[in-house]
Amino acid sequence: MTSSATDAIPAHDIYAKARFNMVESQIRTNRVTDPALLAALSWLPRQIFVPDSLAGVAYVDKSLRIVGNRYLLEPLALARLVQEATITSADKVLVIGAGTGYSTALIAGLAASVTAVESDAELAETARVNLAALGIANAIVETGPLDQGAAGSGPYDVILIDGMIGELPTVIADQIAPHGRLVTIRSQEGRCGAGMLYRKLGGFVSGRVLFDATGPFLPGLAPRYAFVL
Repeated sequence: MTSSATDAIPAHDIYAKARFNMVESQIRTNRVTDPALLAALSWLPRQIFVPDSLAGVAYVDKSLRIVGNRYLLEPLALARLVQEATITSADKVLVIGAGTGYSTALIAGLAASVTAVESDAELAETARVNLAALGIANAIVETGPLDQGAAGSGPYDVILIDGMIGELPTVIADQIAPHGRLVTIRSQEGRCGAGMLYRKLGGFVSGRVLFDATGPFLPGLAPRYAFVL
């Protein structure tokens, strides 16, 4: 389905200019300023996480379909969510909706450890192959329903739900560690949606809107009224 990570990074990286332009023109100019995050985005070969036919447009600022109704979230929205999560090198992170592993690989460069959950067994295996090929050793990918998270390895200092949701399930909110953060895109009736930051303080989880955003709904996390392709 996707290109092999081992042969997608040639000695002369033909995607280097596109990656540079993505960071400098799309991301840095839109209030993403964290040096560690920008460095990770500048290194990570986004083209290996999409089908071969889309490698040439891997760095455009749009969500890209990887298989069925699953997409790679647009770079700017993902970058802004990750920056707002304020991930540190001591943090234990959960990624819900691993897909082919791009957001997991990105966050692995910022955090102490990453657990990713993916409901599609083929996508989960692709993510594992990509992470291994890139030499990323501090991330694992589990297969399971996205709306359940990965409680067995929790709680987590940071949770990224890598797509759009209707509401935040209690079972996932319960996996946020005290003083932890969760970021995602949440749909809003009558509006396209919003990037959200949730925090757990005193045992309670509260959220606030960060920016207008939209994205593909994740399986099991769409609102009941939503039509999912």
